Amino acid sequence: MSDKKEEGQVNIELTEEIAEGVYSNLAVITHSNTEFVVDFVRIMPGVPRAKVKSRIVLTPHHAKRLLKAMQDNIARFESQNGEIQDVGGAFDGIPMNFGGPAPEA
Repeated sequence: MSDKKEEGQVNIELTEEIAEGVYSNLAVITHSNTEFVVDFVRIMPGVPRAKVKSRIVLTPHHAKRLLKAMQDNIARFESQNGEIQDVGGAFDGIPMNFGGPAPEA
């Protein structure tokens, strides 16, 4: 066997700590002309403050690729498990830009 990597192949490492994941029940997305920032937040019932648990910064190109990947995965999930119901709830009144730049089309 050859020790050469196939062209385009990437080895991705996942540490135990990162593999555990971080629970989030809200994502806040802001952007500038050069990047998208996604803050994953955990809000606890009855607690007036919430903490950002993780922040991901993406180029616009990668943000669009993430959107497509999420759409594809949700479509596959729903084809196997039924439509995900949007039940609304506690976060309906929260402004999604939290004082950051207003979203632009």
